Amino acid sequence: MDLTPLLSWACIVFTVGMFSTGLTDLRKMRESKSADNIQFLPFLTTCLNNLGWLFYGTLKMDHTIIVVNVIGALLQILYIVMYFLYTKQKRLVTLQTLAAAAVLICGWLYFTTFLTEGDARLQQLGLTCSVVTVSMYLSPLTDLIAIIRSGNVQVLSFPLTVATFFTSTAWVLYGLQLNDYYITVPNTPGIFTSLIRFYLFWKFASTSQSLPSYKPLHA
Repeated sequence: MDLTPLLSWACIVFTVGMFSTGLTDLRKMRESKSADNIQFLPFLTTCLNNLGWLFYGTLKMDHTIIVVNVIGALLQILYIVMYFLYTKQKRLVTLQTLAAAAVLICGWLYFTTFLTEGDARLQQLGLTCSVVTVSMYLSPLTDLIAIIRSGNVQVLSFPLTVATFFTSTAWVLYGLQLNDYYITVPNTPGIFTSLIRFYLFWKFASTSQSLPSYKPLHA
């Protein structure tokens, strides 16, 4: 039985759902007319990651990767634009965005000019995207260590943790189905970090029951 179509839809639905968690930050910015207490770099790095995987999906002609990352990139661009409108640090945001654009252009030139062979370009691009994805999944580990020390899970988002778990699992299974380790390997840490978060919610939830909401934490 070919599970590829089912896994493809699961990847699309779960990943778009995970990207949509940024709408919470967007609503906060619109209501408060401020970008205070909202991080900008996760939007920017996720956008770069989406564009990298979009290029990978285009070279591989994988419609699942293309659809997911087109939607993801558009959402991240929306978040970036709205953040710029409401932030007081417009100069810093502009410089960070220009730096990201420079990295993107350099990467594009490298993979389109210096790497002309299809297989070599696909492999190096897959490796680059995998490293970026792994680093994004592992970046919140310092926050998890702080949570273990404080016993306060208020800074974690339970819906985002659930979305990350199902998204990572869907992509791992999809990668295994296609025998594509550039998809399987970088999404595996997402499963483990989600399981760690579930454990923290279970262990410390009783001490945080009086706190009705969670602060989103981008993976």
